[in-house]
This record gives sequence, C-alpha cells and structure tokens, in this order.
Amino acid sequence: MAGLVVKPRARIFHGHDWVYNSEVLKTFGHPEPGDVISLKDGQDRLLGSAIYNPNSQIVARRFSRRKQDLDHDFFARRIGQAIVCREKLGILRNPGRIVWSESDGLPGVIIDRYGTHLVLQTLTLAMDRRKASIVEAAKQLLSPSSIIERNDAPSRKAEGLDNLAGLLFGEKPGTMVIESKGIKFNVDLMTGHKTGLYLDQLDNYEAVAKLAQGIRVLDCFANQGAFALACANAGASSVTAVEISGQLVKLVNENAHLNGVTITTEQANVFDYLSTQIREDVQFDLIILDPPSFTKTKESLNSARRGYKEIHLRALQLLAPDGYLATFSCSHHVSREMFLEMIVDASVDAKRHLRIVQYLSQPLDHPILPHIPETEYLKGYLLQVLPGR
Repeated sequence: MAGLVVKPRARIFHGHDWVYNSEVLKTFGHPEPGDVISLKDGQDRLLGSAIYNPNSQIVARRFSRRKQDLDHDFFARRIGQAIVCREKLGILRNPGRIVWSESDGLPGVIIDRYGTHLVLQTLTLAMDRRKASIVEAAKQLLSPSSIIERNDAPSRKAEGLDNLAGLLFGEKPGTMVIESKGIKFNVDLMTGHKTGLYLDQLDNYEAVAKLAQGIRVLDCFANQGAFALACANAGASSVTAVEISGQLVKLVNENAHLNGVTITTEQANVFDYLSTQIREDVQFDLIILDPPSFTKTKESLNSARRGYKEIHLRALQLLAPDGYLATFSCSHHVSREMFLEMIVDASVDAKRHLRIVQYLSQPLDHPILPHIPETEYLKGYLLQVLPGR
C-alpha cells in the first residue's frame, strides 16, 4: 500500500488523526488523491490507514490504526457501531445525528435522520468517491424511505469537491413537519440549512427556554426561529426574532403559526437592529445570540474577535438588570476559552458583571473526541447580568 512517512513530533504522535502537508517527511508508492494509504513513522512502523488528498491542507486523515480498506463491510461495521453506541447511551434520536465524521471513525461522513429519511454528507474526497457503498450500508442498517445528498457545505471546497444536492435513493420527501422536544418545524431536507435543521442545538433550545416564562425574549440570527419558538412555548411574555433573510423570516412566521404561538419577526441586520434598540432605550430580559461562524480560518480570527466583541457589547447594553444572555460560537477555530475571553472584554466595555449559569455545547449524538479538538465546534454559555454591581 502506498503512503506517507510522518515527521517526528507531528500531532498524530500525540493522539490526533490528521496529518497536515507540513508534517509529511516523504511519500512512497505514488498514492493518488482519494486513495487509502498507509501512515508510517521514520522507523517504518505502521501508524494506521488513512484517506489521502494532497490537494488539501489536511493531506491524510487516519481512520484505523491497522491496515484497513474502505469497502462495504467496513462502512456497515462503522455505521452499525455508531448506531449501537447511541442506543446504549439512550441518544439514538429522531430527528438526530447517526454518524458524526471523525467522532464515529468515518472522516468527512455525516448522516442525519429525519423520520424515515436520511441526509448524507460526504465532505472528504475519499468518502465522496465511496458514496455508493455508504448509501448501501445505510440502507441495510436503517431501512430509510429516502436518502438525500446535502453536499453543499463550504468545507468541500478545501477538498477540491463541487457542491451538490439531490436524491440518492427513494423518492423526494418534499416539505415535511418534524417535531422535537414539543416544537414543530416545517423542514425541506433539500434546501434547509445544514441538513434541514440545526440538530446540534436541540438540547440548547430546551435549556434556554426554561428561563423564558413571563419575560421579554430577543432571538438574534433566528434562522428558522427555533429558540424563539421554544421560548414562546415556554410562556415568554413577548418574543422577537431577528433574521436578515426574508425567506427565513417567512419560515419563522410559518413555524409560529404551526405551533400556535405569537412571535414578532424583524427582517434586519442584527448589528444594526441592536444599535437601533439601544438608541430607543429598549430592554430585554433574555437575549439569544446564535450567529453563523464569524471565522472559517485561523487567519481571520482577529476579525472574528472584533465581530464577537461588538455583538456581545450591544446585546449586553440591551439587557435588563439580572437579565440573561445565551450565546454561541460554531467555529472550531474559536476555543471555549477564547470565546469566553471575548465575552468578558465586551462586558467590561458595557460595564456589566456576568456570572455563568450553564455551559452549553453540542448534544451527545455529536460526540467530541478529546484528542481531536476540532470535533468540538459548538461552544455556548448561558450568562446572567449581576444587578447593582
């Protein structure tokens, strides 16, 4: 098997499963993009099997510590292990995530379930080329009525892959109603954000809404309005959802009608909206900040810092005494510590003292591997303003 010899002190010797192009000592056997390759150290000892893409900054992603090929049996075994693990932990949910990339030993593969339908993403070149085998294994194990491809994620560009979306198996489901934790959503699996819903926030909708009864809630970057819906269902006195996309504002209103709740929607840039509310001396008791990623690369971290600080400064200026802030970052380039530091910087400028009420993260069906910190991408905090300080 062709492969790579990895430089000493590369991160793979410290438990990580990625090899960056700067960590390659030499290549042997003429591997081709998308091949399964061997990884070896300088003493010719096997480090495992990996998928190979010399056109990506991450040139190899290890998926096994022994010699292993990517065939139907492999995919059936790994997907089956992901299902059993979730069953044992009581987190095999519907809707929910069945396979989460490296965390389930399938780098670049994501499988989400919505009712009887599966949504598949293959975000690495090698896995994309083996899509048919993944589909067959998923059909064998989960008996779906359809499998939809949502390969329109920006990360595919780094692998040299085009964006695609379409039907891989069965009949196109069309718009459907999905219910989770008492909230109903109109979902189009072909066009909805990510694979249809933000499945990584399902537990956080519930956690934040526990505080909402009888108070004024502002949901920023509302998307489909899930936080707003959860808070309205929980008995908030008023809920306002702000979203820049007119199409998503329409969807928030449809979801509100579907759930029998009242939500005030505002089509606006969140930064501008918050500034206007500050000038008008408006206050809210609970503000939710769930923005899209402010940075896709380490190089843009400084710009992201400014954006995070500014959005938190404005939100804190709008909070009533002893009000709550639920805030999230979905970039793996922003560590939890860095994110908290940005929040603290904003609180100093806003002259507001905060206490942490709850740490928020992605749910257990999006498992985190401590040796691959990139698997923890969603960081959140539920904070309270300390009154009279």
